[in-house]
Amino acid sequence: MKILHTSDWHIGRALHTHKRYEEYEAFLNWLAGLIEDQDINVLLVAGDIFDNSTPTNRAQELYYRFLCRVASPAHRQVVVIAGNHDSPSFLDAPRELLKFLNVHVVGTVSPTPAGEVLLLAGPDGEVRLIVCAVPYLRDRDIRTSEAGESMEDKERKLIEGIRTHYRLVCEAAEAKRARLKKPVPIVGMGHLFTAGSRTTESDGVRELYIGSLAQVRADVFPPCIDYLALGHLHIPQKVAGSDFIRYSGSPLPIGFGEAEQEKVVIIIEFSDVVPQVRTIPVPRFQELQTLRGDWPTLAQGIAALKSAGSKAWLEIVYEGEEIVGNLSERLAEAVAGTGLEILVTKNNRVLERAMNMTAAAETLDDLDVTAVFNRCLEAHEVPAEQRQALLSAYQEVIVALNEADSQAE
Repeated sequence: MKILHTSDWHIGRALHTHKRYEEYEAFLNWLAGLIEDQDINVLLVAGDIFDNSTPTNRAQELYYRFLCRVASPAHRQVVVIAGNHDSPSFLDAPRELLKFLNVHVVGTVSPTPAGEVLLLAGPDGEVRLIVCAVPYLRDRDIRTSEAGESMEDKERKLIEGIRTHYRLVCEAAEAKRARLKKPVPIVGMGHLFTAGSRTTESDGVRELYIGSLAQVRADVFPPCIDYLALGHLHIPQKVAGSDFIRYSGSPLPIGFGEAEQEKVVIIIEFSDVVPQVRTIPVPRFQELQTLRGDWPTLAQGIAALKSAGSKAWLEIVYEGEEIVGNLSERLAEAVAGTGLEILVTKNNRVLERAMNMTAAAETLDDLDVTAVFNRCLEAHEVPAEQRQALLSAYQEVIVALNEADSQAE
């Protein structure tokens, strides 16, 4: 059996309000082509198919069109589990219909362990693979609250709940394999955070369990699992150095912090029980670039991208000593008439100078919004006679924002 492991598509996610449907469509078309070219028998999608629990019509269209393309030809099979971003009931709703396309969806924890065990047949109709399709395990699925529990008690019960769930599902898988009377490989799936794993800043990876973000160790998983396909973390990586416990990572950079990562999908091939594992790089469908430095450095970087005909989305981080009040206008002029687009600009120099005037022990949390504004006026050396008018205008804006928030609530 030849298997492809992917996860964390996050279809529908925007980048600083910019929709990315064209990127997702390009990725799914590429993935479908790869599956066909590599003659993949089983596709495993380890959670976070969508970016939220109420995906848009466009996001759903991309998902179902992809499944229709890859699932039914040549007896190919697809296994999809829910991640923490997904709605279990939403994914499960069409599961009986999708079975006719050889798509197996496990969004919700099954009432019995055997309900998460799938026997997948090859083109000859013989069972060639057993999949323990464990979805994202919510707190209520694996732990019963008790009065007076300490944080340590809660954490211990969470980890033991995860361990017990995998043990029971794997025991059901081994029982089914015993009835087959042949050495069929067992592949596990999961969506969780394992101890020692790597993340990037601002990658949108949510904490799953209070107090136990990175405490699920590799020994939680039973040794009968020949390959474990994990989702949730966006950096492709092995767990505890094992070639057979892996995160495939997100196929698209979720933010600018992931722009330099090599994104991959993983191909696992069983000729016997021991799998052969290799990664396939995912192309970049939208260039992301971060430019940082003073104004001459930023201008030079933009000019170089323009010369190369780049159509990158840009994150600009201004780090010059000079306070540039019209930075946005300068940047807009620099990229005018090009394919470049600035998605976010970070100009923290004014705030840094204001904060540098405070005592070393003082932090932004120690100041209210008005105090921060007054520090900015001081940093700009605004004349005293102008400060009251500016402060009044600022306070009016704050009041308007607060009223808008109250109306939204």
